Amino acid sequence: MLARHCFLRFVPLLAITACVLDAGLPGEAVAQGAPNCPTMRKINIGVSSAPPNVVHTTPYVAKELGLFAKYCIDANVIQFEGGQSATATTAVAQGSAISAVSDVAVGRGMKVRQIWGLAPRLPQSYMVAEGIKTAADLKGKRLSATGGGVGGFNWRMGREVLKSAGLEVGDAQFISSAMAGRLPGLVAGQIEGVSLHPEDVYLAKKQKPTLNVLVQLADLLPDYMFNAYGAASDWIARDRALLSDTIAAMIEANRTMYRDKAKVVPIIVKATEKPQEAVEFALDVLTRNCVWSVNEGFDPKRTSWSIDNSVAAGDIEADKKPTVEQVADVALAREAVAAAGGRVTIGNCKD
Repeated sequence: MLARHCFLRFVPLLAITACVLDAGLPGEAVAQGAPNCPTMRKINIGVSSAPPNVVHTTPYVAKELGLFAKYCIDANVIQFEGGQSATATTAVAQGSAISAVSDVAVGRGMKVRQIWGLAPRLPQSYMVAEGIKTAADLKGKRLSATGGGVGGFNWRMGREVLKSAGLEVGDAQFISSAMAGRLPGLVAGQIEGVSLHPEDVYLAKKQKPTLNVLVQLADLLPDYMFNAYGAASDWIARDRALLSDTIAAMIEANRTMYRDKAKVVPIIVKATEKPQEAVEFALDVLTRNCVWSVNEGFDPKRTSWSIDNSVAAGDIEADKKPTVEQVADVALAREAVAAAGGRVTIGNCKD
């Protein structure tokens, strides 16, 4: 098995305007000294926020626990200001990193494909200021558009919440800011509605108890495909083994987060820069709701629904609607699962 993992391959690593982290973590250093690795294959792995949310920390766990090194991979973790930001999409399209890829990117002609569903289910809540009781109350309010501005994730989630009350994006004011400004902006009253990850929901209620969760986004959009790693199509064709092994390491990391929370909490606290109690709260939410995948992370129904939703919302032109197969390379994800030891079920989590 190691012979395949250690086959020498070359990956183009272009300059990226982002935070490249090379933490020199002890677990990885030990693993990289292991035998049977004639060379360490390099790859850049993007995460969708800076600093990352708990749900995005899989690459950090894989790096510190030596799981990338186990597959003879030297991984740099890169932080982007939103998975659908211009910097992130350019990096993936150019083949200089793997990162989040949406059906919208494929539908708009980018030569990329999803290769693994990191977190199929939406982990966030839509949190609002005091006095907002229903989605209809968001009319005229200031909502977050962090993580890519118009067209970015927070903007899309705000649009979906407005749509549930028969409102349109023009019925509210969307405010762009840095990803790190989501929580402080809500607490300070600069915005009145924002999609927050579980750890930030915990901190928001602690800092300002009058803030409310308007809706769990997974309840509003149960079939929405939240986060899938993707790569340039020519990279997939050129070095499939490297990508498969990279995903296999992250599959092992996801499984560890379900099975050994005590081992991963310090890693996640360091990566997210969030208090331990907030991280532990988020871990419980994510694992209880099967947000992280333990296998391929793909479901054709989920991908198909997400494509149809993007077309209905106007994010993809109807005559350019991609197929499920054009969006997701499920076969590559299956290869990665096989490399990680085969399919597993952890509690109720099977994706």
